[in-house]
Amino acid sequence: MGFFDKFKSARDVAKEEIKEMQWNQLERMDQLDELTELSKSTPVVIFKHSTTCGISRMALRGFEKNYDYKEGQLKAYFLDLKQYREISNAIAERFNVQHESPQLLLIKNGTVTYHTSHSGIDAAALGDKI
Repeated sequence: MGFFDKFKSARDVAKEEIKEMQWNQLERMDQLDELTELSKSTPVVIFKHSTTCGISRMALRGFEKNYDYKEGQLKAYFLDLKQYREISNAIAERFNVQHESPQLLLIKNGTVTYHTSHSGIDAAALGDKI
């Protein structure tokens, strides 16, 4: 971390952390309805990330590095937990999955069919689950 990095907001840090992959930003509560409906035709993955956690950053980098899915095969959403905690809480309630950070959820046909956290997050492992 450089000297000027101390002056960045958590939002700026989050933007820098996600530039390697074409994520769909999960920033509105109504997107939960949209992605639930989308999951009926295309599997949806949600990556819940804490911008202040080194373990979360490491899991994110590993996931992005190994992500090798084609357009239309999987739709990936990124949730900044620090900024949108209420959405994370709604995810936990809607899909009956305990909140963790970092956390990866795979949603198909409107339900979570797979979820993992921390070192269990592996993009390659999703292939068997899709």
